[in-house]
Amino acid sequence: MVDITGRKDLREADLKGADFRGVDFQGANLEKANLIEANLSGANLKSANLKGADLFEANFERTHLEEAHLTWADLRWANFKAAYLERAHLEGARLEGANLERSDLKEANLEGASLIEANLKGADLEKANLKGANLEGADLEGANLKEAFLGEVYGLSLDRLSKVKTLYDAKLDEKLLITLRENYPALFEKAD
Repeated sequence: MVDITGRKDLREADLKGADFRGVDFQGANLEKANLIEANLSGANLKSANLKGADLFEANFERTHLEEAHLTWADLRWANFKAAYLERAHLEGARLEGANLERSDLKEANLEGASLIEANLKGADLEKANLKGANLEGADLEGANLKEAFLGEVYGLSLDRLSKVKTLYDAKLDEKLLITLRENYPALFEKAD
């Protein structure tokens, strides 16, 4: 195990299975670090660099990841329940099977991210960029998609979109937008 005392540069460190509950990693450089199955619940990772990190099955419950850089990170089966991911950079991230239930993803950039089978129940995706993301099998029940960009998204279905909290002012592909407006007009009403 790597000694992290006072260190903010942990690039490519092997921290597999580490217990970092509540640790302050604000602004830390964890690029390409191995954090497989690490417990980071309640930790502060605001503005941290986790580009290309391996976070498979890591626990981020109630973790602060505002403006964190998770581009191209492996976040498969990670737990982000009630995590704070406002303005986080998740471009090209692998979030297959991830639990993002009730997470705050306001203005997050998820362009090209893979969210296959992800749990987004009750997630706040207001003004999030999901351009080109793959949402095949993702659970969107109760998700806030107000002003979210959903252009060129893969795997969206009318059935799953009909269960979101709101699509008010969301940007959708025209064909999907027309069908949803005809069948579920309440989704486009101004949200609370």
